[in-house]
Amino acid sequence: MIDDPPPGPDGDEPRRSPALARPYAWTEGRTAPAVEIAVEALVETTAAGRAELGYFSSSALAQVTELCLRPRSLMEIAALLALPLGVVRVLVSDLMQDHLVIVRDTLTDTSSWDERHDLMERVLHGLRDL
Repeated sequence: MIDDPPPGPDGDEPRRSPALARPYAWTEGRTAPAVEIAVEALVETTAAGRAELGYFSSSALAQVTELCLRPRSLMEIAALLALPLGVVRVLVSDLMQDHLVIVRDTLTDTSSWDERHDLMERVLHGLRDL
């Protein structure tokens, strides 16, 4: 015999467990992106991505593309969509491969300490704004 779910906070309707497979389903079971993307990298929708906005087969891809009409960090996209960072990495990687978004790295191997410090300040400021 299968037990009924426990009652919800109001005592009437059963409490439903969160759908754990949903983000996994959005990435078609993939857990690793085709391209590594830093959490602070800026993602922006391309002209081709803007043209495709109404034609996406996946609502998650459409949401990412729409959010990135203005540049947003990978971390910010994950927070705004309430998705795990790994899922967002896979989605953005897919969009990159289709040339629907571009990703701009914020630092290089030769970045100075001042550039790194400025980046940390911007990230902290952005996190506070979320």
